[in-house]
Amino acid sequence: MRKIKKNLASIIIVNYNNAQYLSKSINSVLRQGYKYKEIIVVDDNSNDHSIKILKKFEGKIKIIKNKKKTKTGSYNQINCYYLGFSKSKGKVIFFLDSDDYFSNRKISEVMNFFKKKKTSQILFDLPIIINKNKTVKKKFSQKYFLLSSWPRFSPQSCISIKRNYAKEIFKVVKIRKFNSIWFDFRIAIYSYLKFNKINILKKYLTYYRKSDTSASSKYQTFTKNWWIRRSEAHDYFTFISNKLKIKDRFTIDKIITKMMNLAIK
Repeated sequence: MRKIKKNLASIIIVNYNNAQYLSKSINSVLRQGYKYKEIIVVDDNSNDHSIKILKKFEGKIKIIKNKKKTKTGSYNQINCYYLGFSKSKGKVIFFLDSDDYFSNRKISEVMNFFKKKKTSQILFDLPIIINKNKTVKKKFSQKYFLLSSWPRFSPQSCISIKRNYAKEIFKVVKIRKFNSIWFDFRIAIYSYLKFNKINILKKYLTYYRKSDTSASSKYQTFTKNWWIRRSEAHDYFTFISNKLKIKDRFTIDKIITKMMNLAIK
């Protein structure tokens, strides 16, 4: 049985063809002041020179290759994070996409939060958005609107989670359904429905890279693709509600989304 160190933080970095950003991502974790950490990088069959870069960090990181490649990016991402998690030992798990990176105090801040808030299972910090080499700290307001079915939350690399809760989440979200719904949304909605809130640490601790070529760029607000994915998001919301045996919520948002999908077919 694997012995889990009490204060160990496991940072799981998932990479696919991000050679140009990979070193910065890894180094941002290596330079953290927090001493008790392990770094696991899962490569999703990159065909650029990512592996060559990873070899330069041998001895400092654990390198894993994902052998269960699918044709769907969201499934590959989930599989990679699960693979890294299955090889980890930490009590707190940090997720990091390889084009993003951590601020110097990220791990210490998060570990201190969990030390003080012993009942908390998951935490979202705030992103510093990188867009065309400019960094922006956008104001964050987690308001609940009549037209929205779920509150705002931070992206993938801003999520930290306790180990036992991660086990619970992976059992539910690691399914080959809802192929346009990515890992961060799956985690956020499950946690929102389970705890009736999304726990936000209002500190900017993660640099999040926005790109015109990213997967999310295909879903510009109010475009056809956006409405289709939002409909699938509502279906996922219903799926998790049923899993948790919670009554599904019928909001104006859901009604409008379903009507728009009927109109664009």
